[in-house]
Order: sequence, then structure tokens, then C-alpha cells
Amino acid sequence: SSGINAEWPLRPGSSTCLQGMIFKRNVESDITSVKGAKIAVYSCPFDIGTTETKGTVLIKTAEELKNFSVDEEKLIENSVKALADLGITCVVSGGKVGDMMLHFANKFGIMVVRLMSKWDLRRLCKSINATALPNMTPPTNEEIGFCSMVALEEVGDTVVVSFRQDREESAMSTIIIRGSTDNIMDDIERAIDDGVNSVKVLTRDQRCLPGAGATEIELAKQLMTFGEQTPGMEQYAIKKFAEAFEVFPKILAENTGLRGNEVLANMYNAHQDKVSGMNAGINLESDHCEVMDVVERKVFDIYLTKHWGIKFAVNAACTVLVVDQIIMAKQAGGPKPRKGQADPDDE
Repeated sequence: SSGINAEWPLRPGSSTCLQGMIFKRNVESDITSVKGAKIAVYSCPFDIGTTETKGTVLIKTAEELKNFSVDEEKLIENSVKALADLGITCVVSGGKVGDMMLHFANKFGIMVVRLMSKWDLRRLCKSINATALPNMTPPTNEEIGFCSMVALEEVGDTVVVSFRQDREESAMSTIIIRGSTDNIMDDIERAIDDGVNSVKVLTRDQRCLPGAGATEIELAKQLMTFGEQTPGMEQYAIKKFAEAFEVFPKILAENTGLRGNEVLANMYNAHQDKVSGMNAGINLESDHCEVMDVVERKVFDIYLTKHWGIKFAVNAACTVLVVDQIIMAKQAGGPKPRKGQADPDDE
């Protein structure tokens, strides 16, 4: 078959998830779609091998020249025919594709796809359960990959090669994002990335904290109380550390058009209640500076994200303070002049 595949098209006009992988590439061969494909993956160029040293061929007659060209073609044809005899219907190469190899691939009905990225090649091998071969040798049954459908398709005005698996679960899935502008698609991509990473983190630690700024204000309130009870100069550092946590709810409020100072005052007032006040967060859906019970509204933050974010921020601040102390402790100026000698700068 040739041309854009229309038998198994992507769903038009909406984002979708498919089992398998999609690459923004074009096919090298005339064959553009294969059903039930047996795939051979090569990390080397799909071409005849060349010697490492320069070779010179001495041809004396026209017959020798003709035989030399025929022998080379026969060698290439036999290597492609060996793949066809194994039932290979698709070849994926990690390098350039030779013209003669492509000619015989079209002759034997083998689809050829070129992937220059090693990352893409490794992911594809995982998706189709294949092994990437470093040399142009026929693969064994264990090294051959399988895919329900390999086809050249169109997503909007972008031509892609899709490797689809016709089953509910596969080792690799691809999310196709559709949108009217690049900015919208970037926002959707970030939202998907955040959601997938959140699920990934929750598989390690399922603990959650009250969201919408409730955790930060409660930490700031308790640290402020602890600072007031601490004697000496250390209380000022503790209180400033507590004020740093006010940045989170303040930015949340300002991003939604609310007044940050008024939101902080309302949240501190709500957190004075030691029973239910700990779960008081910003109600971003309201037009006014209101607080809400985030546990009741099921607004949570991941514990590990909050834990490591605070830890890294504190370590960065401590590092800056240590470097500042070292610079301040060092005496300014160059070496002192020897006694009895005039300072050369005074001359």
C-alpha cells in the first residue's frame, strides 16, 4: 500500500492516547502501512558494509566491470531476501538507508523507517519487544519485534509514523495533544506532565497535606510562635524564616487577582482555631478574599513534593549564608608592608 493510511486514522480534532508510539518522521520506502508487522531493528545504517581500510579494485575488461556490479547487487539482494524469508515486513534503522537496499526492500515488500535518535530507538524496542542489532545480520525469533499496525498518518498537517498495538495494555503509550495554538498545547503538556509525575510520586509515598496555602500558613504561624518564645538574637532569624512561607499563598492569591495582604490576614485569622483552622486555605474560585476547608473540598498537596522543596530551599539559603560569612571573615586588602619600608602606594 502507498500514501497516507486512512484505514486506522487518528481521532480528528481532539487529543487522544494510543497504545504504542508515534514519531514525526516520514517513511523511506514506497510501502507506507503494514498490518501485523514483524519488525527488525538495527542501530546501524541499513546499507552494505564497507571496509575500514581503503581498497583498490583493478578491472581490466568490461566483462569484469559488469560482473563486479552484479556481484554487489546480488550480495545486497541476498541480505534483504534473508529478512523477507524470516517474515520481516518492517525494518527500523538508526542510520542512513542505502539506495540499493531501499530498492530491494521495495521489491520484497518491506517497509523501511529511519529513526536518528537513539532514545527513540530504545523506546520503540521496549514498545514492540525487539532487540536493536548493531550489524546487518538476520535477527533471531527472540530479537524480532511485533506491532499490530505500522502506518504513515497525518495529525493535522504533520506527517507521522505510528506504531500501534491492538491491545488494552502495552509497554509504551503515547499521548497526542491537539490544540489551536502552540501556547495552549504547551499548557496542556505541562498539565499532563504534572499529573503523571504526581501519580508517580504517590506510588512511592501516599501521604498528602492540605493544599491551597493551608500548610504554609500553619507552618508560618507555628514558627512565629516558636520564635517569640526563643530568647536572644535567634528569634529574628526564626521569624524571618516563618515569613518566607507567606510567599506561597500570597502568589496564589495575586495570580487569581486577589489582594495578597488581605488573603494572608484572613488565613492567619482562620488558623487561630486549633481544631479546624489548620485546614483553612484560599478559595481561588471566589471573587472575594475567602478561606475554605481544603480537606472538605479535597484540595491536597503531595507530601514528598513539599518536603523536598522546603529541604532544598533551606539548603540553598544556608549555603549562601556560609559563603557570605567566609567572604566577610577574610581581611580586605593586600599584604601588609614590611616595617621600616615606605608603602609604594604613597610614592
